[in-house]
Amino acid sequence: MKKVLITLCGVFFWSVLSVGAKTLSELQQLYNVDKGFVGVIHDKKEDKIYLKIDNLDREFIYQTSLPSGLGSNDIGLDRGQLSNTRLAVFEKRGNKVFLKQIPTDFRAITKNRQEAKALEEAFASSVLWGFPVVDSSKNWVLVDATDFMLQDIHGVGRRLEQRKQGSGYRVDKSRSSFYMPRTTSFPDNTELEAIITLTGNKPGNYLRQTAPDAHAITLKMHHSFVRLPKKGYKPRQYLPKSGYWTVEYQDYASPINSDLTKRYIGRHRLEKKNPDAEMSEAVKPIIYYLDPGVPEPVKSALIDGAMWWNEAFEAIGYKNAYQVKMLPATADPMDVRYNVIQWVHRSTRGWSYGASVTDPRTGEIIKGHVTLGSLRVRQDYLIAQALMAPFTQNEDDKALMDLALARIRQLSAHEVGHTLGLNHNFAASTYGRESVMDYPHPQFQLQGNKISAPNAYGVGLGKWDMAAIAYGYQEFKDDKEGAWLKQLIAQNDSKGLLYISDPDARSPGSPHAKASLWDNGRDAVIEFEAMKKIREVALKNFGSRNLKRDRPWSDLEELLVPVYYFHRYQIAAVAKWLGGLEYEYSIKRNSQPAKVRVVSGEKQAQALKSMLSSLEPQFLKLSPELSSKLPPKAAEYYRSRESIHGNTGVAFDQLALASASAQHTLGLIFNPQRLARLIEQSANDPTIPSIDSIATDIHQAIIEQNYDGIEASIHQSVVDLIYSNYLNLLHSDKVSQQVKMQILGVLMKEKDYLLRKLTAVRKTSSYYGFYAYQSKRLENLSVDGTGKLIVLPKMPPGSPI
Repeated sequence: MKKVLITLCGVFFWSVLSVGAKTLSELQQLYNVDKGFVGVIHDKKEDKIYLKIDNLDREFIYQTSLPSGLGSNDIGLDRGQLSNTRLAVFEKRGNKVFLKQIPTDFRAITKNRQEAKALEEAFASSVLWGFPVVDSSKNWVLVDATDFMLQDIHGVGRRLEQRKQGSGYRVDKSRSSFYMPRTTSFPDNTELEAIITLTGNKPGNYLRQTAPDAHAITLKMHHSFVRLPKKGYKPRQYLPKSGYWTVEYQDYASPINSDLTKRYIGRHRLEKKNPDAEMSEAVKPIIYYLDPGVPEPVKSALIDGAMWWNEAFEAIGYKNAYQVKMLPATADPMDVRYNVIQWVHRSTRGWSYGASVTDPRTGEIIKGHVTLGSLRVRQDYLIAQALMAPFTQNEDDKALMDLALARIRQLSAHEVGHTLGLNHNFAASTYGRESVMDYPHPQFQLQGNKISAPNAYGVGLGKWDMAAIAYGYQEFKDDKEGAWLKQLIAQNDSKGLLYISDPDARSPGSPHAKASLWDNGRDAVIEFEAMKKIREVALKNFGSRNLKRDRPWSDLEELLVPVYYFHRYQIAAVAKWLGGLEYEYSIKRNSQPAKVRVVSGEKQAQALKSMLSSLEPQFLKLSPELSSKLPPKAAEYYRSRESIHGNTGVAFDQLALASASAQHTLGLIFNPQRLARLIEQSANDPTIPSIDSIATDIHQAIIEQNYDGIEASIHQSVVDLIYSNYLNLLHSDKVSQQVKMQILGVLMKEKDYLLRKLTAVRKTSSYYGFYAYQSKRLENLSVDGTGKLIVLPKMPPGSPI
């Protein structure tokens, strides 16, 4: 009896499993098969997706993306965001088909199959999914891809946990489905899209700010299966001065006496129809498509800026090889056939970026995808409004619009440049406006008491951009491409086209004296002094002419921020002189050694003097007239991250404003990496400032001064920050022991100074309590790592502009 029951249960079980299962023939009778690279069938009755795969065991590119975003700059899940690009293969194993990702960082480029097999078995692959087989034949297999499409392929749940914005966010299939308007197949690519709802707990503030119900967020997720590019593309060698980002891997089949790591630049495939012609059209032009959701006049500005690159391609003999068009309204921006420039909205301003779908084997760019944050243009308008104070009776804002649109043109060119293969060049601003791949600061002019910006941003490409495109895209008729590429680099050197990128520029403590963000000018100190004068005039002019009619007076607070902190980027460029170096990404040729030059002691002292001027109360204070124009926020208006946050409640806090500026300067001077370099540099060259001499200059120029009124309060705030920075250096585990020793010596001297001042100053003086408090702070200095780090003030966000 038990055997009969077991048999009946088994029959029932398999019967249940077979309910709804269909063969390919049955599905074809009911539904259209979307033929293409991978066939797609939507069973509308059962609401299932099937894939007809006839390219088993053949490598392809698997790309995932996020067609609709969360809208939060802080979380970072933007509309159009590309995820990982994977080299993958479909493999049939029993009654399953595996989607397997192949590792591309470790390879063996060899015709010896056994040598290649040894490499394959040495490193793990990753099975990304196992599809149940529904039907199969000798030439194809039909799999159920329903669960595959209804997964969190973009890792949204992980991102929310990483950003502390939620816990346990998982896909709720009852609230998820396929998005068929964007699910289709073409000869060389198959595009799949789904509406995914994730539910979870403990949503964070950023998530609450953008999702209507933060416990249930609904996004779209996209999958692209892409046929490998046709043969004929030749990877181009990477050289450090080329200006390109790289695709690199380790080739274990390389001879022992050659490099294990292979590096190629990222670039599009571009070939002349007539290779022998000086000027020729391309076999397939590079076409970028602009998001149709961009409004005018931004749309025209984005097209203008993106089209700047055509000049560079014409210069190397291509006619109409680079184009910009409008994306058809029915086209899918995630479709890998389109290079796209997307206009992306977020709740707060954030970065724009240029991403790519790239063949991981060769560096060939298959799809460029530019994300432009829509709020950037409003920030540029705000900066112009704050500096130029344009509003009189007629409220003419043409000059502001001109500046904002000039920035948008430059930004469009910049981000497209990334998708053409180019890296940042943060040194280009030191020899003019010679690269759109730098971060430019708007240039303002001072004419008496009037500030204008007739040439706020450059127009067109710079010399560096032209040279970089030549390196990546120029065709060479013979087999001496490597020699020609080195010759192009030599020509750039002879023209003084210095290239320095992110690792040597972006960090506040990075060493290169000529590589900074948002700076201008060949001489950082001269430019800083000029900007101080513009800032002074802008603060004197600040008031009613900065504000549009019918706006609350309290809006002046956000307009004051870019004026008051106008110097913030240029002073960072000045700081690069202190402990600074000059060097190039040179390679060994003709036995000439690399040259690393230390910035001279004279220039370093000059930089320090300029920086200390920004700590003086006269620089930091607001006039009584200006302070009186800054009321608390109007009813139903609130401060944001772009506002000054202080200790005075709803009232404006001038000391908080000044403290944030002072700390910006002090943070640059006291950067641990900079101080560590100064120890070595000053030991080798006594003309270079040492930590002790810098502390002496700070003491004489700032600490030992005395002031009255609001200047005294600002002065005391600045000195308090100086001591806080010293204490943090002493207590931080990220500071070298050599720096800590020097800082302890400085603090011991300051401790003695405070005790002398405390006994000498009158108890009725506003400085008596200050000296008493600071003396107590330095009374018991700890060097055992138990001291707590002091939280220091910060300015409202600056980058990106």
